[in-house]
Amino acid sequence: MNIRSMVVVGAGQMGSGIAQTAAARGFAVTLYDIDRAATDRGMASIGHSLSRFVKKGRLTEEQKSACLSLISPSTDMSAAAGADFVIEAAPERPDIKRAIFKELDRLCPPHAILATNTSSLPITDIAAATKRPESVIGMHFMNPVPVMPLVEVIRGLATSDEVCARVMAFAKELGKSAVEVQDFPGFASNRILMLMINEAIFAVYEGVAEPDAIDRVMKLGMNHPMGPLELADFIGLDTCLAIMETLAQGFGDSKYRPCPLLRKYVAAGWLGRKTGRGFYSYEQQSG
Repeated sequence: MNIRSMVVVGAGQMGSGIAQTAAARGFAVTLYDIDRAATDRGMASIGHSLSRFVKKGRLTEEQKSACLSLISPSTDMSAAAGADFVIEAAPERPDIKRAIFKELDRLCPPHAILATNTSSLPITDIAAATKRPESVIGMHFMNPVPVMPLVEVIRGLATSDEVCARVMAFAKELGKSAVEVQDFPGFASNRILMLMINEAIFAVYEGVAEPDAIDRVMKLGMNHPMGPLELADFIGLDTCLAIMETLAQGFGDSKYRPCPLLRKYVAAGWLGRKTGRGFYSYEQQSG
């Protein structure tokens, strides 16, 4: 199946990044969200991202304009009625995702592939909200989407071989490297990454070392480009907590228990970069 019409549901950080990546590869994209303010923020984010690429010499102004011209913001979900491919990038809540997929199932043509960018939730559960579970698949992009080359492709219990092969090929068309993984909580990426982040938070909680010291150990000693606590702030501590809770519930193993300090920071609204404070302060940068 050729993908000619693409819809991204959710104009946040991940959704706008996916839309930008697809448009940069010549795909026409509809970027949907529930209100105009959200789509305006998404389009502004894409514009800023493309401007950074121009400044670095990776794009020309003409290429930036061409990319933007291929993205159409919308607050009308019925835009999915003619889509060949839809990817959902809504908040990481099962109820929200299932509701979206139920609506997409009603709206989209029979041949459409329905993908979710979930970072940890079971694909099989999301697919069960539709009458076409064979056409539902996980396509987990890494953040920031326009820069990171990896995409995890996750098959649900009923995902067809044809749909999986088409999505693997589509990831390549987007300039990404796709890795197929099975439908386990956290998949491969977050099952491994979040344990490291959670253990780094425990090290702070138990007084092993300060956040900067822990991050320097991992950067200078393990050659990580970003320390685990810097990365947690970048991802969002609320997102980290949600993924840890998914892992803990999915596996029933105490090794996935979220650190109490992570819970405390989230309760305080210290979510990382997006709120100006997490394990580090970003108030000066954001102001």
